Amino acid sequence: MTTRDTLLYLDGVTVTFDGFRALNALSLVLEQGEMRAVIGPNGAGKTTMMDVITGRTRPDTGRVVFGRDTDLTRLDEPAIAALGIGRKFQKPTVFEPHTVWDNLLLALAGDRRPRFTLWARQSAEERTRIEAILATIRLADHARRRAGDLSHGQKQWLEIGMLLAQEPQLLLVDEPVAGMTDAETEQTAELLREINRSRSVVVVEHDMAFVRALGVRVTVLHEGAVLSEGSIDHVSADPRVVEVYLGR
Repeated sequence: MTTRDTLLYLDGVTVTFDGFRALNALSLVLEQGEMRAVIGPNGAGKTTMMDVITGRTRPDTGRVVFGRDTDLTRLDEPAIAALGIGRKFQKPTVFEPHTVWDNLLLALAGDRRPRFTLWARQSAEERTRIEAILATIRLADHARRRAGDLSHGQKQWLEIGMLLAQEPQLLLVDEPVAGMTDAETEQTAELLREINRSRSVVVVEHDMAFVRALGVRVTVLHEGAVLSEGSIDHVSADPRVVEVYLGR
């Protein structure tokens, strides 16, 4: 993308649970078209940050601005999803009895009420879109397989495809390569780079080799705030990051 406008801005976001400060005046800027990796030790606030962005958790203080001036802290989860923010959780949730194709059909943006699901005629446009998504997520040869018969890695890709079907501007992806083979991990890095050509992506991950393969700006969280930010080489050489995270 050529425009470098801010897509997402977290401004002084604080979240406390029973006295524990999960986010501590967290500020973060994501540019339009950017992919960002977010790393940090357990309890650093990575999941809480995604919960706040998607409306699952309401912050005590601070703003989360999407696009020009939409404050996400004033919206609920469905409204935020409708704005174009898609989230993939760590554990894949696909419709296992259905085929890969039907999973994507059910996920397509548009009228998917029960009467208009698998029994409705698919338009040529819908078929074209599903075929394009299948190619992107490396499942074109598995379109007619039951989702339940896919490998763990393939289920992760299918769920990413189901998010893509909803045409998000911003994709939040939580530990996408947990439990994957080395080959699947490598393909997932390629897949996310491909997706990043047309939309913004935030990846929360522990696998440092995978983060390095993404080749993107990295934000390190610790105790609910940004500890370090920059290239993977920059943050890996930061003594504070080594002390709280990499040295463990």
